[in-house]
Amino acid sequence: MTLGSLLLIESTIMTTNTLLAPPKISSPEFKQRIERARELMREQNLDVLLVNANEADAANVRYFSDYWTLFEMAGVAITAHGAALLIGPESGEYARDRSEIPDIYKLVEYRESADPQYPGVSVSTFESVFKDLGVAEPKRIGIGGYLVTTVTVIDSLRKTFPGAEIGNADPLMLKMRSIKSPAEIACLEKACHISDIAVETILGKIHPGMTEQQAVGIIQEAFYANGAEYEGHPTYVLSGRSSSHAISRPTPKVMQKGELVQLNIGARVAGYSSSVGLPICLGKMSDDMRRLVEFGLEAHEQTIAWLKGRTPASEISINYHQLFVDRGFKDNFLYGPCHGLGLMEVEQPWMEETSTYNLEPNMTFQVDTFLEGPEFGLRWENGGRVTDGAFDLFSGKYRRIFELE
Repeated sequence: MTLGSLLLIESTIMTTNTLLAPPKISSPEFKQRIERARELMREQNLDVLLVNANEADAANVRYFSDYWTLFEMAGVAITAHGAALLIGPESGEYARDRSEIPDIYKLVEYRESADPQYPGVSVSTFESVFKDLGVAEPKRIGIGGYLVTTVTVIDSLRKTFPGAEIGNADPLMLKMRSIKSPAEIACLEKACHISDIAVETILGKIHPGMTEQQAVGIIQEAFYANGAEYEGHPTYVLSGRSSSHAISRPTPKVMQKGELVQLNIGARVAGYSSSVGLPICLGKMSDDMRRLVEFGLEAHEQTIAWLKGRTPASEISINYHQLFVDRGFKDNFLYGPCHGLGLMEVEQPWMEETSTYNLEPNMTFQVDTFLEGPEFGLRWENGGRVTDGAFDLFSGKYRRIFELE
């Protein structure tokens, strides 16, 4: 047997082991979520909870149904008597094969943004759906995913139910989603593990002369080869001046020797997102570059040490900001130190000086340490869960300085 054959067998075994028994959310857990929503609805005197999603933020709809929006928008309506998945006219077969909620309705309000009219296609209305769910004349409707709900949906609800009070139910969704179940934590751990594999892969292949987008292709291959269903967020390979972008996209730019490159690499598993962020230098760092990178890692490690159950989130944020001031890096501060992690790589709750909550066990966060500068910037980022005594990292093996010669 040749060496090539042995390597092929070894590679196949590694991939097979990686893909064994991928975690997911069970059907009973989806049902439990709907029942929990009903409990909170009763507390808030809501007749209908309507959560909405689009392709960029599918979280709330997927949380209740496992339906993953594509092109069209979608919603889930929950009442005391039933639950329904609401989709656009094109997604019927896809939804039937995918949704954990069996009752599915097509509504033109959830059509894609190209605004097709679908003449002759049979569709439902909010009036008929809510009636089927046992609430013909709702008095109070709560909207989850308030910021992604379209004007078309809101206008239709107001026209159909002019006497109903329509309000923001995102606080209800935050209460449901901020404490993660064991299955959710398993999905996040798997997503972070795949991200670590992708980081290891690109660290062995990235070099000056490669474009940012070529590096993204290598990272995505590692995602899919090791069990990810998709990216958790657009993959960041941002070099030179672009490394100072807090939010950005890779380009065909050719990476140069001596440049700082910001990597943010996040796989998605069963809807749950991850991200591993680290700066690397394609060569030797300048003194200014190393100074910023070293402080970023210091602030990152200090934040991880602060994350313990029962700690006020505002206290951590205040201490984090003060660390930048005390160490002479206040001009490099933009935000921080943490944000929620789950079905979105960035989700509620944010950790800010104005935060009013305490950390609780099994809350999950991304420790997101970003520093901006005029010529380069960087981000250290790792996810994990809060415990009573410490922060249990899902990933963290790449928390060191990389100068790739």
